[in-house]
Amino acid sequence: MTATPAVADAGRTDKIGDHTSPAPARDRTTNVLPPGAAFCLLASIIVSFLAASSAPTPLYAVYQAEWGFSPVTTTVVFGVYAIAVLISLLTLGRLSDHLGRRPVLLVALAVQAAAMVVFTTAHGVPELMIGRVVQGLSTGAALGAVGAGMLDIDRPRGTVANSFAPGLGTATGSLISAFLVQYLPAPTHLVYLALVGVFAIQAVGVALMGETLTPTPGALATLVPDIKLPKKVRRAVLNSAPVLIAVWALAGFYASLGPALVRTLTHSTSAVYGGLALFVLAGVAAAATLVLRSASARAVMLTGIGTLVGGVALTLVAVEADFPALFFIGTAIAGIGFGSGFQGGIRTVMPLTEAHERSGVLSLLYVVSYLGMGVPSVIAGYLVVHAGGLLTTAREYGAAVIVLALLALAGLLTERRGSVRMQH
Repeated sequence: MTATPAVADAGRTDKIGDHTSPAPARDRTTNVLPPGAAFCLLASIIVSFLAASSAPTPLYAVYQAEWGFSPVTTTVVFGVYAIAVLISLLTLGRLSDHLGRRPVLLVALAVQAAAMVVFTTAHGVPELMIGRVVQGLSTGAALGAVGAGMLDIDRPRGTVANSFAPGLGTATGSLISAFLVQYLPAPTHLVYLALVGVFAIQAVGVALMGETLTPTPGALATLVPDIKLPKKVRRAVLNSAPVLIAVWALAGFYASLGPALVRTLTHSTSAVYGGLALFVLAGVAAAATLVLRSASARAVMLTGIGTLVGGVALTLVAVEADFPALFFIGTAIAGIGFGSGFQGGIRTVMPLTEAHERSGVLSLLYVVSYLGMGVPSVIAGYLVVHAGGLLTTAREYGAAVIVLALLALAGLLTERRGSVRMQH
């Protein structure tokens, strides 16, 4: 979703964890696409990969009806994707800085297409799990190459696109998939086959695109995760971690159990409603990231915390009152919190790091975010089956998100008071 590419700019200023940066280059022998077209192609890859990641969300009910699995399985299927993306980001995310953007992207597109084929031919949960793992690994590898590639071409536009495109992809993927599932035949095949076609077209474009840097040695060294927590950023990380966990836990819930909750509130089996919830959350998050990109990190963080608390509180009221319209209003407000909370957290921490520390700190923030997205969702699935059911779990989950956001607010206010006392 919006996490990974949104921080690519910070990663590039780190020289990708090394003390020297790969030299920009233009491969004029293969540079058929002009820079503007190449930039749009790279942005479209972010959109399509994140759309593919959210495409199964409206289909979980179909799979559950066909294969008879529980909500626990639904959340595990989602959770393994989050973990696979995390592993790929930490091990493959910097590979394109040494091998080049084009070869990494071509392989990632081929692997992503293979994952779609696995989904299309799946006859049970094991194949679904395999498809999600393969999809997660290819997504993590591609996002690092795409984000850096756009910055190679146009740094200012690349920074904005890295922040906006993932949310757009997540939002459109869930909604388009929902419409295909609801209104067209072969719901468990059509959306994936359409994505295979998209990836094939994008692969042709990448083959025609010029390389944006000169490959350098050291690719194997990048496969070792570089996770660091310098002493001077520990307070900022401690303050940011609760909101990072909160926003990604909320996104994980919407992507895994959100459709079931919406169907319960609307008393409808329409797949469109299930896809609409994630569409609203991710779409508003993308827009918020774009609108608030020039605000200070503290203002963005406070906006994220306030709207996250207010939005989730409204969704809890909607669940109690059985009021679907209020639920979507609350989701939209929470979407502002999702987009700005993550951006505020990243922008609070990263300016405090030295150049040679940034890659390691970013890796740590990735770990916090993706664990926050995957692990709580699996716990929620277990509680739905073995504790109070879907509505009770939704209430408890929402309350936990609010508590985490308030912890982040307390940390910010405490830090502010400490700074004021030091000035006096």
